[in-house]
Amino acid sequence: MIKVYSTPTCPYCVTLKKFLKDKGVEFADIDVSANEKELQDMVDSSGQMGVPVVDIDGQIVVGFNRDKIMELLKIKE
Repeated sequence: MIKVYSTPTCPYCVTLKKFLKDKGVEFADIDVSANEKELQDMVDSSGQMGVPVVDIDGQIVVGFNRDKIMELLKIKE
C-alpha cells in the first residue's frame, strides 16, 4: 500500500500526486493538516515535519524524490 502524506497548500505534494496518477499508481492521500494522528504517524515513521512524505510498503521517501519513487515502484521511463 502506498500512502502520500501531504497538505493542500504544498506545491511539491500536488506535483507528486499528479506524477503518481499519471503513472497509474493508486495511493492513499492523507491530509496531515486535517488529521493529527496521521501527522504523528508521519513524523514517527519519517522523522520529518515537512511534506510530502511517501510510504511505499514501509519504505519512506521524504520529498518528491522522483528517481527513488520510480525505483521503489519499479516504474520504467
